[in-house]
Amino acid sequence: MDIQCSDWELDLFKKIGAAADKLQMPCFLIGGFVRDKLINRATKDADIVCVGDGIRLAQEVAQLFQPKPNVHFFKTFGTAQIKVNDFDIEFVGARKESYQESSRKPMVENGTIEDDQNRRDFTINALAIGLNETNFGTLVDPFDGLLDLENKIIRTPLNPDITFSDDPLRMMRCIRFASQLGFYIEEQTFLAIERNKDRIAIVSQERITDELNKIIASPKPSVGFDLLFKSKLLSVIFPSMQALSGAEYVDGLGHKDNFYHTLEVLDNTAKQSTNLWLRWAAILHDIGKPATKRFEEGHGWTFHGHEVVGMRMVSKIFKQLKLPLNEHMKYVEKLVLLHLRPISLSKDEITDAAMRRLLFDASDDLEDLMILCKSDITSKNQAKVKRFLANFDLVLERLKIVEEKDKIRNWKPPIDGAIIMQTFQLGPSKEVGVIKTAVREAILDGLIKNNYDAAFEYMLQQAAQLGLKKP
Repeated sequence: MDIQCSDWELDLFKKIGAAADKLQMPCFLIGGFVRDKLINRATKDADIVCVGDGIRLAQEVAQLFQPKPNVHFFKTFGTAQIKVNDFDIEFVGARKESYQESSRKPMVENGTIEDDQNRRDFTINALAIGLNETNFGTLVDPFDGLLDLENKIIRTPLNPDITFSDDPLRMMRCIRFASQLGFYIEEQTFLAIERNKDRIAIVSQERITDELNKIIASPKPSVGFDLLFKSKLLSVIFPSMQALSGAEYVDGLGHKDNFYHTLEVLDNTAKQSTNLWLRWAAILHDIGKPATKRFEEGHGWTFHGHEVVGMRMVSKIFKQLKLPLNEHMKYVEKLVLLHLRPISLSKDEITDAAMRRLLFDASDDLEDLMILCKSDITSKNQAKVKRFLANFDLVLERLKIVEEKDKIRNWKPPIDGAIIMQTFQLGPSKEVGVIKTAVREAILDGLIKNNYDAAFEYMLQQAAQLGLKKP
């Protein structure tokens, strides 16, 4: 076996081969494990294809281990899975597939190893290695996948129009592999993505978003988004991001292309954090700009309030993409809304009150917000970039001083709604909210001290202005 396997892996594959020989089944290691081992990429699972009953082979292999692993099988699909030492192994019989135009679910019949390799998405995923005693370690490579792997090329084994039309999710996978691996998509394969882009409509949104998240999680996610954009697939799956593209000029005054600016911000963020949701905040930080773009005579292009509009768009986009509508969405909303705030705080005349307000609003997400804000500096003027970054460092230092003094971060005001209702014998009402907000804002603005007595006295004053008295 030419690929670099550990002794444990080698022993595992010999056991699988022995079980296949006992059942008189041709058996092969195929797909991602082979690909990743050949490019020294970490692997955590393996796919085994046999010419025969994959479930039966899995059951036979399980007998060779103590303790015996559970065999999880799916009779409808003819697949089985076992886990040995936290290593997942999936078994399936070799298949021949045919498709109907309205569905990406194939009609399946038993096939040969050649049939199974023909149905694979890309040549680099069609590589197979024999596991039987007679061919153990022999590479089966009918489509020159090894050469494509060496040349960092992604292409389909058969006609790409057929491959992508049969299962349109393969278009997303093609771009995802290019982004994850740093590979190039062969020209005819790429052109076929553009021709078949509308076929993606038959794929569930969950599967599309899963591939999109894998692109976002790749080392340089701009690679994937640029390919989605150039293939026009982005306009189908994520039109609000496509809308960021282009620069417009009036009287010689233009604005930057906000799509490619966003990709720069995304890459800058990815260099500093693997947090998927922080990367989503980078993607969406300027999403409100197309809706707020205006040209002002004598001034140029403006995007006033784009952070507020963008924040409101987040929930709609998350719903459309079937992303979780939970704390992750609220986190992205918060960062989109606040992403301009630290820039304004870099000015000398900004008060401690403004610092306290940012500490309160950002709370635990302040560090992530600052990563996003630093990533948002994409000017080609290096002197300008250096100046902005130095200003951010000053903001961070000043925030640290204010926090040590006022303890506002993750702070809860000493007077809450329950105290207000109890004091004035009120039920939930508008007046309670008004008083509660007034107390909180007074402390943040430094008008009163951050303690119970000062806050209680201020509460009484605000209540009196509303005509309320203690009973």
